[in-house]
Amino acid sequence: MLVEMKVFALTVDPFTNGPIVILKDLKDKNALPVWIGALEASAITSELENVEFSRPMTHDLITKILKMVGVRVEKIEVNDMHENVFYARIFMESDSGPMVLDARPSDAIAIALRTDSAIFVDTKVLDKSKSIDMRTNDMVQTAETPEELLNMLEEFEPEEFGKYKM
Repeated sequence: MLVEMKVFALTVDPFTNGPIVILKDLKDKNALPVWIGALEASAITSELENVEFSRPMTHDLITKILKMVGVRVEKIEVNDMHENVFYARIFMESDSGPMVLDARPSDAIAIALRTDSAIFVDTKVLDKSKSIDMRTNDMVQTAETPEELLNMLEEFEPEEFGKYKM
């Protein structure tokens, strides 16, 4: 089953200084923290803040190419997680028919934001994310369990995320 989500915030892991994109469902019941790379965080941030560059950045270029060749991004799905690595798919439509492309969630999210496409997360990913072993990322745990950390993230108020809140 799929849950529609939105980008709630982009924040920084205080222990690794790595960026985290926080997805929240439309009813604010579930949150999904996804650790991403710095370049992908920049791509997401630039779109959230409506920053325009004199030359197109990679995700902007991809979006323009898709539009020029008549391909519409219908939605993206964060569809799986293995060994703390998230997986996503981009669902597209053209005159030739539907297409599905495997992608990193950060890239899929950056493209979804640029194309105003829906973001979905499979409930099995939400269930699996509640058992993420934070120690595999060389992180120090501040909560006793990964579930407690996820609960802490879900309880953050929007103003606690600084300038990257939605």
